Amino acid sequence: MIRISCDVHTHTLASRHAYSTIDENVRAAAEQNFEVLGSTDHFSDMLYPDRDVRNFQFFFNVKSWPREWHGVTLLHGCEADIVDGDGHLFGYDIPVDREINGAPLKHPTTLKERVFRDCDYVIASIHRKDFTLGQTPAQNTQMYINALQDPKVLILGHVGRSGVDFELDPVLEAARDLGKLIEINESSIAEPAKAKKSLRRCEDVAQRCAELGCMVSFGSDAHISPKVGGYAKTKELLESVDFPEELVACSSAERFLSLLP
Repeated sequence: MIRISCDVHTHTLASRHAYSTIDENVRAAAEQNFEVLGSTDHFSDMLYPDRDVRNFQFFFNVKSWPREWHGVTLLHGCEADIVDGDGHLFGYDIPVDREINGAPLKHPTTLKERVFRDCDYVIASIHRKDFTLGQTPAQNTQMYINALQDPKVLILGHVGRSGVDFELDPVLEAARDLGKLIEINESSIAEPAKAKKSLRRCEDVAQRCAELGCMVSFGSDAHISPKVGGYAKTKELLESVDFPEELVACSSAERFLSLLP
């Protein structure tokens, strides 16, 4: 019997195309007796055409969040876009030399490093795949492996629906060996429009993770609070391939928290 008590991929109003506050999401997790909620707003060109650091300041004040809220352990992360064939993550090439109030930084940095600094973990995902056009499956495989090697990246997000052609086993083996996680994404298999394209690939991902000993994470990918913690299709999928319980990273708070970078 698969048990999941941590939802580590959710979005708030800060993602701009999501609809709930962090308080509403935490309350939704608490109502379902979830132990951990991970809030992972988009860190991406999807948000603003202007890459000014002030547009991303919602990532900077998370120390004001309670770590325990309504009986739920609240983690702060982000879902960062993979932006090129080398596996770089959004913000790596955006210089930051001033604070949001305009004061100069003593030590200039990049937007990626500034945002990642306060994250408990990062999900690396692909949301637009045009940069992979013309790349071979081997190149796309290395792209994912490179993204996994970032110290803050804990999870590869929704690989089953990325639409990118890559070699599955080397990516899963790299994740396993690095102590990283492959996400089983509820929205990819629960929403009919997405499931039509991605269900078979998600099944393959789950099956090979089980066979290769690669741990998986769970994310509802909720963009509104009523979907937080919904994992019916994920449970069904994992049980259909007889997935080993010990490889389910989100089965308990203790297990997931032990994996944080």
